Amino acid sequence: MKNRLGRRKFLIYGSATLGTSLLLKACGGGGDTTTTASTPTTAASPAASGETIKVGILHSLSGTMAISETTVVDAEKLAIKEINAAGGVLGKQIEYVEEDGASDWPTFAEKATKLIDEDKVVTVFGCWTSASRKAVLPVFESKNHMLWYPVQYEGQECSKNIFYTGAAPNQQIEPAVDWLLQNKGKKFYLVGSDYVFPRTANTIIKEQLKAKGGETVGEDYLPLGNTEVTAIITKIKQALPDGGVIFNSLNGDSNVAFFKQIQAAGLTPDKYPTMSVSVAEEEVRQIGKEYLVGHYAAWNYFQTVDSPENTKWVADFKKEYGDDRVTSDPMEAAYIMVYLWKQAVEKAGTADDLEKVRAAAISQEFAAPGGPVQMAVNHHISKTVRIGQIRDDGLFDIVWSTPKAVEPLPWNQFVPDTKGYACDWTDPNKGGKFKEA
Repeated sequence: MKNRLGRRKFLIYGSATLGTSLLLKACGGGGDTTTTASTPTTAASPAASGETIKVGILHSLSGTMAISETTVVDAEKLAIKEINAAGGVLGKQIEYVEEDGASDWPTFAEKATKLIDEDKVVTVFGCWTSASRKAVLPVFESKNHMLWYPVQYEGQECSKNIFYTGAAPNQQIEPAVDWLLQNKGKKFYLVGSDYVFPRTANTIIKEQLKAKGGETVGEDYLPLGNTEVTAIITKIKQALPDGGVIFNSLNGDSNVAFFKQIQAAGLTPDKYPTMSVSVAEEEVRQIGKEYLVGHYAAWNYFQTVDSPENTKWVADFKKEYGDDRVTSDPMEAAYIMVYLWKQAVEKAGTADDLEKVRAAAISQEFAAPGGPVQMAVNHHISKTVRIGQIRDDGLFDIVWSTPKAVEPLPWNQFVPDTKGYACDWTDPNKGGKFKEA
């Protein structure tokens, strides 16, 4: 795979009439053109004659979050390649401008501005951490532009300018806490990275535990990228001498040190089951499955989902990127959001009129690898909830799932300040936050 870190890539996929086998590879080879950051160029294309639709891809290709975000870029590029091979959108090919947020939140805002103002993209697919999303949110709102965001998050937000295809807390965090209370114990130690998602998630968890008879025995945070976990592990052993639940919302490289050291300290999953909400198949692969076997994660999708749609997607992804690659929940959410955007554009009959595209996106449905999804009036999608246990091959045994897709609730119903609130972008009298009757 060609090194993408810290560089812009600006690709245009060839005409669909050439067939899938002749389309450019999304990662290395295939004749893509990589240039310096100051002067991106394109492969030969009809862009100047208006035969393409330009979109932005904005993720961390370098820094602590690259461990996770480079994989969602691959999923987005695969969707674009497939759409182009099938004839594109409104008869036009999709071209993308790729920017590196570099795990730095001001850089994300800078690159979002560049994509909108200089590159004139019609939408952006991007971000992973809530810190990066919060950094770009004012950009998209002030310019009345559009971001598609693919990762589970803490909720407590509902923007007209963002479509969220990852889980809201009631589609991941809350069901995970309920399952743990029923199956693993009442005492919880909360560990997270020190930014908005883990802190807000843990606020929700603490309120949920109070409401349901659980107990928070400790809470600790690490700066993103920090690997000094020894002190936290000591506190966990002191607070849970006889074992208990560790709820983990660490992100990025911190997870590598955390799981290696909890194993070395004897905090094994039989006594100290760890539930993660940011560790998926790709993170297991990079951390080392030998450190994670027996622990748990809560997601909406796992590679082991048994469905025809997933069987095809996994096969297509491996064909594109290699048999050693794995799929994951954020990758699936990134993949399907490109298709949901495509469908919205086609329904609207335009890619440039963002108001029409926004309206058309609501109620869009897609047969996703993880199960059918639908875009709700609050710009979030319905999703099946699953809990998986990490097994010897680094994949997940699905030990629990909801019988059907769960509707999204961006405003949390355990936190007193937001209980009773909802979001509806189809009604100008309601909008991003209103009190339900």
